Amino acid sequence: MRIFRQKSGFVWLILAALLCSSAVPSRVFADDKESSTPPPKSALAKPDSPAPLTERERWMLDRIGQLEKRMAELEAKGNSSEASASAASVAGVAGTVAPSVGVAPKSESNVAPTGETAAATKQVSTEAKQKQAKAEPFAFADFTWLTGNARTKESPMDTKFFTPEIRADVDYIYDFNHPKDNTISGSSEVFRANEVQVTQLGVGGDFHYDNVRARLMTQFGLYSQTTPRNDASPSRGQWNLDNAYRYISEAYGGYHFNALHGINVDAGIFMSYIGLFSYYQFDNWTYQPSYVSSNTPWFFNGVRVQIFPTEHLKIEPWFVNGWQSYGRFNNRPGFGVQFLWRPNGWLSVLGNQYMLGADTLNTPGRIRYHTDDSIQIKYYDHPENFLSKAAFSLTGDMGCEHGGGVSCAGNSAKGPKQSFLGYMVYNRLWFDRDKYALTLGGGKINNPGRYLVLIPPINGATAASGTPYFTANPGDPYKAWDVSGTFDWMPSQYITFRWEYNHRAANVPYFSGSGGVTPPGGNNGKPSSLVCLSGFTTCDGSPSNTWYPDLRKTENRLNMAILVKF
Repeated sequence: MRIFRQKSGFVWLILAALLCSSAVPSRVFADDKESSTPPPKSALAKPDSPAPLTERERWMLDRIGQLEKRMAELEAKGNSSEASASAASVAGVAGTVAPSVGVAPKSESNVAPTGETAAATKQVSTEAKQKQAKAEPFAFADFTWLTGNARTKESPMDTKFFTPEIRADVDYIYDFNHPKDNTISGSSEVFRANEVQVTQLGVGGDFHYDNVRARLMTQFGLYSQTTPRNDASPSRGQWNLDNAYRYISEAYGGYHFNALHGINVDAGIFMSYIGLFSYYQFDNWTYQPSYVSSNTPWFFNGVRVQIFPTEHLKIEPWFVNGWQSYGRFNNRPGFGVQFLWRPNGWLSVLGNQYMLGADTLNTPGRIRYHTDDSIQIKYYDHPENFLSKAAFSLTGDMGCEHGGGVSCAGNSAKGPKQSFLGYMVYNRLWFDRDKYALTLGGGKINNPGRYLVLIPPINGATAASGTPYFTANPGDPYKAWDVSGTFDWMPSQYITFRWEYNHRAANVPYFSGSGGVTPPGGNNGKPSSLVCLSGFTTCDGSPSNTWYPDLRKTENRLNMAILVKF
């Protein structure tokens, strides 16, 4: 208390000195009118009477009274630390007032707050901001364990304006059928056997500034040839759409609206989610996905709207040219919608619906419908153990076409059944802090009419040309199944070394055999026609004058790949 009184007395001396000194500047620095007029003689004639207080002096006396009351309260409590803080506040107020000549403050809110008051104010402000800020969608947990999601957790080159991305996919495929032309049939991921090949090299990234967004990802390597050949729409009309887009896997621009938990509107080429797996092998649990993924769209060309009502849910409508197509196949576009729900960090539920597209070339009355639904569950997560993580995925697809000579309901007067039914299931185990992983799985499809079966590249055949050696007529049967085992070594989040075994089978000859699918002497430039043997000018399908590709009902492969993503 003695120390408190000593400090209080010292403060009062400072205040008295400042109060006396303030009278001089208040006279000297008055406005111009007052200083230009000499003081009236009546004021000088009564030196004993006190001069009237200025507005500034009255304010200071009022403040001193308030501070004196505050210090008395603190002294009664015996809180020397608060008294010191109040003394510092008094000195701060006095030091601010003395040199100032402006209008005095009018309320107590101008008094410097104590440390406790400032901390409380800051806490209230922070809590208010937290309530106002809406959580970023799907940021509440780590979802890099999902197949179809890249497992990289950060970008080493990220900036405020641009997040670059580089991808490399190089593989060596050992085919036990040993096709002599090194050509693999029936896959949208692997294409050449017994060779080192660059499946994809992509350079691009995401632009983002002031709510404006854009993405570009190039594709060089085999994807630039194999992806466009599976799209028949460029054969309708001019401008060679397959050449215009072949080196681009993603290219879109859009805008982010700060509504709900975010709304994105994008237009261009964007990735399809039908089939669960990603177009990029780095993001997937396996290199060769089952037919449900391999035979369904990898991209859409159109407009999408991503709506995030909550941080756990995304609703995404699509307006697209067609089913994995650069243009329209006929005279009507396709429509779709995705529902993605992740209520926690171990469950992901995905539903994709596609409808109304007329996606059979030159058959405008044939309409397609498709539903693709997946669930992924992480059922074990103990990073401290050797078995660090475990998860499984289950995907089921159904679809059909009606009109144009086919029927969804089955063989009827409207035509034979044209439908798609399939599933795939995978289980993945991670080991040693996720450095190693083992994935086992497979699937099965039934696709009468073959409208989603990839056309084998016999004699250079494409989706537009077709081939007489593997027809896709209404009612043509096609059933297939596969199993695979995949081992990954992941020493860094940016690279995967992958070894995989695949067994694939079909009820009709479909896969490349030892004789290959290339005619003697190379492609003859007429993929939609039979190829004649040497010396024949016409072919009637007879083995004596017609060449046939070597197609088998089974295929066994070893896939070895190096996958990189920055």
